[in-house]
Amino acid sequence: MSSDLVLRKHARWEGVRGPLVLAILDGVGIGAGDEADAVKLARTPTLDRLWAPGVRTQLRAHGTSVGLPSNDDMGNSEVGHNALGAGVVHEQGALLVGRSIASGALFESACWRELIECCRRHGSALHFLGLLSDGNVHSHVDHLEAMLDGAARAGVRKLYVHVLLDGRDVAPTSALTYIDRLESFLAGLRAGGADARIASGGGRMVVTMDRYEADWRIVERGWHAHVLGDGRRFPSARVAVETLRGEAPGIIDQDLPPFVIGDAAAAIAPIVDGDAVVMFNFRGDRAIQISRAFDDDDFTAFDRVRRPDVRYAGMMEYDGDQHVPRRYLVTPPQIERTMGELLARTGVPQLAISETQKYGHVTYFWNGNKSGMFDDATETYVEIPSDRVPFEQRPWMKAAEITDRLVDELRTGRHRMARVNYANGDMVGHTGNFDAALVAVETVDLQLARLLAAVDQLGGALIVTADHGNADEMFQRKKDGSIERDKRTGLPVAKTSHTLNPVPFTIHDPARGDRYEIDPARADGAGIASVTATCLELLGFEAPSELAPSLVRFR
Repeated sequence: MSSDLVLRKHARWEGVRGPLVLAILDGVGIGAGDEADAVKLARTPTLDRLWAPGVRTQLRAHGTSVGLPSNDDMGNSEVGHNALGAGVVHEQGALLVGRSIASGALFESACWRELIECCRRHGSALHFLGLLSDGNVHSHVDHLEAMLDGAARAGVRKLYVHVLLDGRDVAPTSALTYIDRLESFLAGLRAGGADARIASGGGRMVVTMDRYEADWRIVERGWHAHVLGDGRRFPSARVAVETLRGEAPGIIDQDLPPFVIGDAAAAIAPIVDGDAVVMFNFRGDRAIQISRAFDDDDFTAFDRVRRPDVRYAGMMEYDGDQHVPRRYLVTPPQIERTMGELLARTGVPQLAISETQKYGHVTYFWNGNKSGMFDDATETYVEIPSDRVPFEQRPWMKAAEITDRLVDELRTGRHRMARVNYANGDMVGHTGNFDAALVAVETVDLQLARLLAAVDQLGGALIVTADHGNADEMFQRKKDGSIERDKRTGLPVAKTSHTLNPVPFTIHDPARGDRYEIDPARADGAGIASVTATCLELLGFEAPSELAPSLVRFR
């Protein structure tokens, strides 16, 4: 075993006596404290109690602090858990893809050239499938337009886009803004001689973008719409959205059902033999399953009816261990020596637990985009199956069941370190339902009280933080910071995306006495990557020098 993967004992701190538990309150940031802030307005006696002087601070969880292009980019769960687990800020997908396009490297890659040659040789179509958005969390419309233009310039004459509508990382009913922009761009390509059109679509939460195999029916709906051309047909994407909204008043973009562009006779562009397909999402979690549907020979998740013989490529390699997909355009960041690996190589027993919606975040993303365990003997991963109902209808989600299992596991004495994700603040926050978000935050607070009692009983310590904000800002804001209101009703306009707000960080360790405290100088401007070194030191180890500095100062 490489010696640089084995942690050294801390010179001045023997480590907490009991288990160290890191609780990640997904989507629970520190907001403005006004009427938009469901975190502040929720009843949270446990969080209030934990927010104690000397062991609390705020951490940055967006922009360059988590490897995104600029500080105007909101954080997200993928990059947040990469940073929390690695302790080092790595340049992430949005930045890497943007740079590859700007430099021309993407268009010179062997994968891109293969796709273009396939289409030119056979006169076949190049399909682009992905999230139509500028949220910069899963994708960016700029990347799509650059590739459409690059393909047209390279001589591809059939260009079709299968649009997944956002309303989650952007305004909840903004789909037509992006559709109109794309239609205008495609019209320009048609003027240059290409047949460039939108071919199918649907809302991201019901079509194609499932994750962690929570509900393969979502991917199956997408397969039928995009590949088979099987679905309700409309003459255009705009007509589809307007019609579907009219039939379900109040529906937001992420929940729109699948649609196919065509007429009574046929869809305009199903995916057929000889075509090429690019999944233009750069984020992996919601792109893996559709990639498997295209790539896997022994696929059994649903009946594909027919599997076209196509060249399929992802924007990036979405799973580096399983090599999904087989082809990709941009090399993802190489994340090594994560907290999970360092603890495993040092022989420290550790537990990772969450419900399905965030299970991959405390495992796959935490471990640097790697599937599986580093050491089966010392690691335990627990997935609590998520419900298959809209999150606003059951905002408590599986927080109680997670806590039940976590407390039981801690009481076995097997685990020196545990990490847990409570998904409520994020998943319910994305619905835009303020009342449900209040319940979500209060649910997590109640479970923290149960967890806190167990940790105290075991003589351990509890760290509470988050990966990014969401429920802390449930209403849209104008440029001047005031809350945007509906002109007709006067009510605040719902916000479904993440925020740019900092996240809390606090340590509960009754046995610490005056042995350590959070160092204000280190905490000033620090990002969530500093959580790794902090955890390692509290466990009684020296933090490797390449990590973002620990937040604690020992006396």
